[in-house]
Amino acid sequence: MNYFKAKSAGYSLFTKGELGMGLEFIDISREEERDRVRANGTTGRRRNPVSKRPQPVRREISQPIGYEHQRRLRQEGQTFSPAQTQRAGQAKPVRKRAYPETEIYTRKYNSQNRSRNYNHGRNRNMVRRPRPVDPKVQQEQMRRRKKRRQKALAARMTITLAIILVIIFAGFMFCKLILDFTREEEAQKTFNSYTPTVERKEVIKANETGKPVITEDFLTVNEYSRPGEKLGKVRNIFVHYTANPGTSAAQNRSYFENLGITGETSASAHFVIGYEGEIIQCIPLDEIAYAVIQRNYDSISIECCYLAEDGRFTDETYQSLLRLSAWLLKEYKLAPDDMRRHYDEGGKKCPLYYVEHEEAWEKFLSDLERYIMNDQV
Repeated sequence: MNYFKAKSAGYSLFTKGELGMGLEFIDISREEERDRVRANGTTGRRRNPVSKRPQPVRREISQPIGYEHQRRLRQEGQTFSPAQTQRAGQAKPVRKRAYPETEIYTRKYNSQNRSRNYNHGRNRNMVRRPRPVDPKVQQEQMRRRKKRRQKALAARMTITLAIILVIIFAGFMFCKLILDFTREEEAQKTFNSYTPTVERKEVIKANETGKPVITEDFLTVNEYSRPGEKLGKVRNIFVHYTANPGTSAAQNRSYFENLGITGETSASAHFVIGYEGEIIQCIPLDEIAYAVIQRNYDSISIECCYLAEDGRFTDETYQSLLRLSAWLLKEYKLAPDDMRRHYDEGGKKCPLYYVEHEEAWEKFLSDLERYIMNDQV
């Protein structure tokens, strides 16, 4: 790089174009410029002396003169007075710091006429005093912390409760599944010595029984005889007897109706067959009846009237029971071995005659099978 410097008597002049008379031209090469910079110790750039960062000042830390120190210094040829030797025994050793303290300096920031203080070395012996805390601010912080802890506790309790409910629901569904499977297995078994002569599938497929004459006289919805709850999948059909000889189907239906007023007990049935063969339907087939405590939600119940003291049905009642049972088996795709006595579920002697005379119940199931296959008995 070439620099042109003009000199004249009493003043200096720089021009872009033509140069006047009496001007002196000096050519300084790069190497000469570098040598000049090295000699002067500067790059030629003007530096603000205020903004220059001062170098940290190293201070020598005075070491008390102890016995060991005096011994080393004596080896070097230095001598000590008796008073200095006496004070050396009273001196305590001071550990020398690894790094000396640095000065705190100020750097001015002139762009916006502001000043910034930079503390590049803290005094290690300085004790920091805590800032005074406003009591209101401290109370507000404590209140916020307490509120956050309460929210976290509520969230944990909610999550724990949700997990417990999920576990309980899963256990309930698992138990219900096992119970339904067990009931389905039990429904395939025979509770007596009756042996079907035709396979179950063939009986169900051949059942074309029509609906018998039924008088629909539904009970009023109440909590004692017709709760109005939905009936699930029907697995069995139960046969009962009224336990009141000489009463008609209408009288037994009125008894169920009055239970909603008296509240004496909970009892009802879907159908009532009179001793003259009439059939009255008291409850729709999509609702439960209070007939068998353990099986109200998966069964249909038929109450039968009678005249004899031993509980034997009349021929008219027997024939109506065959027709109604065959039609219900067809509706729910069941077989004669799905018929049950109330006695088979709980041990109650109902119907009395067919509990005390097992052969009469087996004959009823055989007649029901023949009725379904041949449509006549």
